[in-house]
Amino acid sequence: MNDVLSEPADAKPEPEPVDATPASEPSGVVAPPDGAHEPAAAAPLGVDRELTGHPGVDVHLTRLAEVDHLPADGHLEVYEDVHRGLRAELTSLDAHPVLRPYENRS
Repeated sequence: MNDVLSEPADAKPEPEPVDATPASEPSGVVAPPDGAHEPAAAAPLGVDRELTGHPGVDVHLTRLAEVDHLPADGHLEVYEDVHRGLRAELTSLDAHPVLRPYENRS
């Protein structure tokens, strides 16, 4: 017989202890000099915008390109304006067309 005790087949190994001391800076992050925190410059996201063929919609979608040149705090105003415009275009699809003179529809 073996004098060595064997572990059961379903036994899990003990987890290794984790070092609880926090790192001063995450890897790859460089602290700004003198504690200054400057916002990053605006950079294009590189998202392609395809035209839909509907001029009213395309005008609003083209306006989204403006946010590529604005700081983040300026994005909301553009997004809300584009949303209002797209919503108005969608609502106009439900409106009844205005009859022109001499155009009888019966």
